[in-house]
Amino acid sequence: MHYWTFIIVFVLSSWIVHGQESMKNIAYVSDGHPRHVLDIYRGAAGGPAKRPVVFWIHGGGWQAGDKADVAIKPKYFTDKGYMFVACNYRLLPDVTMDDLISDVAQALLWVHKNIGTAGGDPDRIIIGGHSAGAQIAALLCIDDKYLKDVGVPMSALKGCIPVDGDTYDIPKIIMTAEHRQALYGGQMPTFGHRQKFGNDPRKHIDFSAVTHVAKNKGIPPFLILYFSGNPDTTVQARRLEGVLKESEVPVKVLGKSDTNHSKLNDDLGLADDPATQSLTEFLSGL
Repeated sequence: MHYWTFIIVFVLSSWIVHGQESMKNIAYVSDGHPRHVLDIYRGAAGGPAKRPVVFWIHGGGWQAGDKADVAIKPKYFTDKGYMFVACNYRLLPDVTMDDLISDVAQALLWVHKNIGTAGGDPDRIIIGGHSAGAQIAALLCIDDKYLKDVGVPMSALKGCIPVDGDTYDIPKIIMTAEHRQALYGGQMPTFGHRQKFGNDPRKHIDFSAVTHVAKNKGIPPFLILYFSGNPDTTVQARRLEGVLKESEVPVKVLGKSDTNHSKLNDDLGLADDPATQSLTEFLSGL
């Protein structure tokens, strides 16, 4: 029996069959870093034999955050017959952005190889993320080199849900922030977007999801959610929407006004939340 298959079978034996259950801190890299771990949530027994999988990437400016920061999303998705996976990854400045994104791709590879043993469908994966996680989610679903590097087929991705990201077009957000500081004063950041993404204009372009959008790449449908009170996330959402539409990739966008950056993410799953209603509609069309 494969090592990871054994681990999942062993942990599954401890799952209670009533209500939402979870497996925590599963290593997705053998002998890896302490942050090379993920959590899996599933609903009660008796669901579909193979449940589609939502793979969630936390935010935190690529420097902080944790896979536990998922609020009520696991229950929302598992109640709808999905499995929900949340992963950690190494953080800046301890590693480079290349390493960080590679970690998430490795976590996705682990899910693709092993989630079937836990009752998930490895060929029906939806990637979502908040803030910094939104940038990573969009990039993985658009720039196919990351999945190719680890051996996950783009065809396994069935949807993308980036939530309130401001870095789908990194050169533009860098210019916006630095121009604002030049006009209104204040010190330039010593570890802002320019430095986080490698302090190299070529890297800024390459890490931008909008750079890699093209027709017939197998890019999955997108639901882009953003806080409309933030001009930066608003224009970035609309920028990503525009390039996806130009390449005939299905995309839906919702800007929510009576919220903020964190609350938009935390409220996903509430029945009366407009963003949740858009999410439910999006899922029903996949």
